[in-house]
Amino acid sequence: MKTLEIPKDGLEGLKQNWRTDALSGFLVFLLALPLSLGIAKASGFDAAMGVLTAMIGGLVVSIFQGGRLTIKGPAAGLITVCAGAVTDLGGLGIEGVSATQLACGAVLVMSVIQVVFGFLKFGSFSDFFPHSAVHGMLAAIGVLIFAKQFPILLGVNPSFTKDLSPIQLYTHIPVFIANANWSIAIVGIGSLIIIFGLPMVGGIFKKIPAPMIVLVIMIPLAMVMDFKGQYKGSLVSIGKFWQNISFNASFAAIGTYVFWKYVFMFLFVNSLESLLTVKAIDGLDPYKRKSDYNKDLKALALGNGISGLLGGLPMISEVARSSANVNNGARTRWANFFHGLFLLISMLVLIPVIEMIPTAALAAMLIAVAYRLASPKEFIGTYKIGPEQFAIFCVTIIVTVAEDLLLGVAAGILTKFAFHIINGAPVASLFKADYTLTENDDEYKVNVKGSATFSNFLGFKKLFNQFKPNKTIIFNFADAKLVDHSFMEQLHHFEDDYHLTGGKLIWEGLDKFNPFSNHPLAARKHTPGNASKLEIRLSTRQIELRRLAEDNDMVFYPQKVKNSLKYRNFPIQTGTKIQYEENILTKYTEFGKVEISDLILTEGDVTKTDTTITVVQVSDIEGTLPHFALEPEKLWNKLSQMTQGKDIDFKNHPEFSRLFYLRGDDENAVREFFREAVLTYLETHDSIHVESHRNRLVVYAKRDKLSPEEIKSVLLFVNGFMKAVGKSETQLA
Repeated sequence: MKTLEIPKDGLEGLKQNWRTDALSGFLVFLLALPLSLGIAKASGFDAAMGVLTAMIGGLVVSIFQGGRLTIKGPAAGLITVCAGAVTDLGGLGIEGVSATQLACGAVLVMSVIQVVFGFLKFGSFSDFFPHSAVHGMLAAIGVLIFAKQFPILLGVNPSFTKDLSPIQLYTHIPVFIANANWSIAIVGIGSLIIIFGLPMVGGIFKKIPAPMIVLVIMIPLAMVMDFKGQYKGSLVSIGKFWQNISFNASFAAIGTYVFWKYVFMFLFVNSLESLLTVKAIDGLDPYKRKSDYNKDLKALALGNGISGLLGGLPMISEVARSSANVNNGARTRWANFFHGLFLLISMLVLIPVIEMIPTAALAAMLIAVAYRLASPKEFIGTYKIGPEQFAIFCVTIIVTVAEDLLLGVAAGILTKFAFHIINGAPVASLFKADYTLTENDDEYKVNVKGSATFSNFLGFKKLFNQFKPNKTIIFNFADAKLVDHSFMEQLHHFEDDYHLTGGKLIWEGLDKFNPFSNHPLAARKHTPGNASKLEIRLSTRQIELRRLAEDNDMVFYPQKVKNSLKYRNFPIQTGTKIQYEENILTKYTEFGKVEISDLILTEGDVTKTDTTITVVQVSDIEGTLPHFALEPEKLWNKLSQMTQGKDIDFKNHPEFSRLFYLRGDDENAVREFFREAVLTYLETHDSIHVESHRNRLVVYAKRDKLSPEEIKSVLLFVNGFMKAVGKSETQLA
């Protein structure tokens, strides 16, 4: 619960937070080890080079990185570029050097350009690229990874996949199934079942890295089935890892078009995906710290240079491992360092064990990553934002899969420009931010003209940096012709950040626009005299909630509202970002204001997953409440006390201590609050979460939507809990 004190940085931060960061680094290591092996192998490199890359990303880059909680290492998003570089550069037929050495030469040259970009402060240029094109690029990478890994999952002989294009790999799926080695396929398919099934089990199994469970089960299974003797090449090969680490980059192809093509493909994907991840993880940081993008880009360039020099892969700020790092309770960049340290130790003492890992299990892990990048949710979510976003998304995927990544993103951007021009955006305003700014003592007013789009957002971003805190900013779009989704989302993020300074942002003039969908951040086009009127059509759930509100004398607001500050520093937002709340039921009671709402929480990585949780917040409470978090005690709580805080138990109430995990930043104050009446009441109400911050309570039964009947149960709990609190205060008086 120490969410108010920002952790120190540097050596002081290591002294202060080494326990929590070491534990998080170890848990991330459990995830990173198998993934690094699989990514390297799928990229055409020796499997151990993936671990080398992650080691450098942890041990070296962590010292210089500009992001506090990101984990650096090889990433699935670069598999297709790396594999293409190895294939195409190897096809040049240059004698005396291997294809991977030529690819490492391209990585090394890329790193030099990347560090120059960092000094030129190009970190903010990631904002230029439209979100639908970026998500399309990542989804296309997922499509390509699945095509390459599916035959490996089934143990298909490599001769069946030789020289097949991605589209041909999909059309040959029946051939692969018919020619599968079912002994290997059992391991691959079993690994997939574990990876996708484990989170569904819930409880402690949701916290354990699924890849490690796969290894714990599949390594013994492969030994029983004698993979080493029966199926050549079915296990990971490390070889003489330490003897092979030397100068492994070659510039023999530097005079060719292919070499420079991959230099810029590495540069584009590496820099863009890494910067987007840093931005996403900033949104998950419970301390709301802001990364230095340019410093991070320079640190990344250093890591890429050392990795390419020694024969490793390019690295990025990897999103899955970084998200896990936040959720594991990491506080500083030392968690990345510890993740690299544990990888180093594993390569010193665990190589014989690593060489027992079946390659089919690694293929399953990569297919799971591919699914996350190109899941149906990505397609559905993009379509909900607007049909034009879906078209850009699909064009990017199709061109990337059919041609290559750079052409795919370029096609997506051109499609976006075409939509803008068709919908009336003045061509002159596509690259220039057109606005007027007026300022008085406590207010800024920005009149936006022309268009506000992804391509001129950098001009608006310079404007954002001029705003002083604790003021009101009014953005008026009445004179604009078009506002696109990327700009809406960027302004939404700025609004979040500005609220944290004590300021307020107001949007005006959008009532004269027609949105392309009912998504709150959909692109919208100016249509004077014909703007669509707000029409609220209640869903079945909303009708039920309205009835619940009427029965309980509550006011019901079905609309989405942005109110994330209400939940700032509550543990419920740790590792996630609260985008909106909707379906709000509110009333005043004898003990304070009660609000029920559905919170939309977003995992803030590059590919986002939304979760809706029904919560009850009690505010305007008289008296003083300590900061605490109470939740049902599970096995995982016992293991996570190092990162989340000590469990406060009560000797005279063993039943409460058994049922609940209670933590707080002032143990004495928490004990003073949890007096006899409160403890006795809670002992009859397990399976409930209660969080307190600044005289407000947040209560929820589970991380899911609640039915009206379940909401009634939570309200009864809240009423009884507050009465018990009142009894305790009476006893104290």
